[in-house]
Order: sequence, then C-alpha cells, then structure tokens
Amino acid sequence: MKQIFKLSIFIWAILLVFGCSKDDFYEMDEPGLLVPRTVDEDPSLPSITVNSTMLHAEAFGNPEDPMIVVIHGGPGGDYRSLLCCRDLVDDGYYVVFYDQRGAGLSQRHNADDFTVQMYFDDLEAVIEYYRYDENQKVNLLTHSWGSMLAAGYVNEYPDAIDGLILAEPGGLTFDQMEEYLSRSLEVELFNEATNDAIFPDHVFAGRSEHEILDYKQSFWISFETAEGNTIGNPGPYPHWRSGAVAHSASHDYVSEHGFDFKNNLGNYNTKVLFMYSEWNEAYGEDWAEEVAAPFPNKEIEIVLGTGHEMFYFGWDDMYPKVLSYLNEIQ
Repeated sequence: MKQIFKLSIFIWAILLVFGCSKDDFYEMDEPGLLVPRTVDEDPSLPSITVNSTMLHAEAFGNPEDPMIVVIHGGPGGDYRSLLCCRDLVDDGYYVVFYDQRGAGLSQRHNADDFTVQMYFDDLEAVIEYYRYDENQKVNLLTHSWGSMLAAGYVNEYPDAIDGLILAEPGGLTFDQMEEYLSRSLEVELFNEATNDAIFPDHVFAGRSEHEILDYKQSFWISFETAEGNTIGNPGPYPHWRSGAVAHSASHDYVSEHGFDFKNNLGNYNTKVLFMYSEWNEAYGEDWAEEVAAPFPNKEIEIVLGTGHEMFYFGWDDMYPKVLSYLNEIQ
C-alpha cells in the first residue's frame, strides 16, 4: 500500500511541474512568485526585530490581557494554519503569533545559526517584545515541533511560563522523536534522481538558494496531506512558505547533539494540557501518555474528527478544551 502511495505522489509531482511550459517558468523570475517574500524582502509584512533576526510576527487583542504565544510546527513551518487561535481574543487573551527563525515568512539564515538554545532565546525575545509588564501571565499554545520547543523551554525555565498546551509533540527526547518519526509516513522526496526528474534547472533560473530549497520543501506538505497519509490529515491546509534550511539544519543539530526536554519537568507543577488527535495512526493515547509522563500535573485530551493538523481541521472540538484549560489556570 505504501509503495503505491509513494508512486502516486511521485507521478503527481511530475505532472504538477510538467503541466507548465518552460515559458511559464521563465515568467516566474520576479522575486516572490516562486515562493512568497520574507519580511526582510517585503516591508509591508508585519514583523519584529529581536535577537539579531527579523521575524514575521503579529499580535491581536488587548496587550494588557494574559498573553498566549502560539508556536507552530516544523521545524520550518509557519503559523498560517493556526490563525484560528485569534478566537481567544474575544475571551480576554492577547494572542501572539510568530514564524520561527528561518521559517515561514521570517528572515532566512545559514545552517550554522540553528541550535536548540537559539530557539529558546528567540522565544524568550518574542515574549519580552510583546509583554506588557512583568506581572502579565504568559501561556504557550503549541503544535508538533512547536510543542517540543515549548516543553524544552519549560524544562529549562520552569518558572517562566504560566500555562502550557502541547498538541502532539513528537517526543521530548531524541530517541522518542526518532521512534515517532519512524511510524510517520516518510517519502524520500529530494534524492538526486527525484530532483533531476521533477525539478529541472530552468525552474530555478535566477533564484536564491533559499528560494529553491524552500520551493522543493513545500512539496512535502502536499504529500503529507495526500489520501492515505499515516498522520490522519484529511486534506491540504494553508501555509505561506517552508523553511528548508531551518528544517534540515535543526534536525542535523539534534542528530549530532541529541536533546532531553524532560529531565527537569518534574519542577513544573502547573497543570499542562496535552492533546492528541483521533486520526493520527502514528500517535494515539498510549504514545500521548508516554510522552506526557514527565509532567507531574497534566490533563490528556483527544481531539475528535481530525489528524495531526488539528488546529486547522479540528479547532471546533479543540477550542472549548483549550479555553476551559486557560480559564482554569489563570
């Protein structure tokens, strides 16, 4: 079954590219047409400058209300599919979104910029940028890789965060992450033979390296939402731009250095909301309980009628559970 699926997406990608003529691709030389521009290329985009980078970021609501920082997945994703979280503004929360360094529409960086501590420092800088005063409560509402990042941040700084919502973190250690990924659908999209067939040179004439890599990376999002995907996504979800270097460099870093985001979580006594989706075959209740185990005070909830992209496809079920948790701990 998986071989048939891999063959079908390979054929789909070829048809997608070769359904256009060479002239069509030459007309795409103008920056911003192959992939959207980043904040350092387009000053009309909302942005902040923190920790020596420009991040695509924006906030909604009353700046004096309790803060919710929404953290997207990836590494290399963006917050476009998480904008439903703006609903929490009407419930008395100040909701902050940001695309992580080198991801989405944020400024691009070289591979050696990406470390675990860098992600922690950027998150801290985003919080401080938007924080009204030191008494304002700060909550993290997070997804996938973003949930791993948030757990790692709380593990490192257990007194810094007042509320924590984790939606399907792959794992809190390198071994857990690898185990989860082994159950998720893997497609060798960017091997040399596939690149030669699907991405001819004329597609990329005049492009920067980041544009080319981000364009290639974007194909994966279509593949992980195709019919038969293991993680339960029922279809495509919106996104702006993939961060290919952020994705690969972050994985390379943890592959070399490892990580353990759970060794200090016993000191985080605040109740944590841990969520997993009904349709993700690679996750499930048992894995949710195993990953959530280090938290001394936790509530585990299933989000019905959705797979891994639960914010976009399952927000109607997720929203009241998130709101109930936030109102309980404030």
